[in-house]
Amino acid sequence: MTRISILYPDAPGARFDMGYYVEKHMPLSIGLLSRHRGFRGVAVEKGTGGATPESPPAYRAMCHFSFDSAADFLEAFLPHASVLQGDIANYTDIAPVVQFSEVVLAR
Repeated sequence: MTRISILYPDAPGARFDMGYYVEKHMPLSIGLLSRHRGFRGVAVEKGTGGATPESPPAYRAMCHFSFDSAADFLEAFLPHASVLQGDIANYTDIAPVVQFSEVVLAR
């Protein structure tokens, strides 16, 4: 299984509207990407703190899509890329970091 992580680094003064992201952007994303046969799930996380007490989180938010393969994700995402990427300005001014990972252990 492949996990595609979209990470939004925390930075002083950065804007991230979690309400919009969870209530508008993610339903749009899930509605479009979950139609693909390789879609296995998605999780969204809100950063609440860093490694030391009361330190800021490394990431303001994280989204993790699970697909059977990277190719499956790309087949699902690319036809909708302009719509999904065009919506980013509605919830953040943070440039997302994207990582593809092979899941080697999950429970």
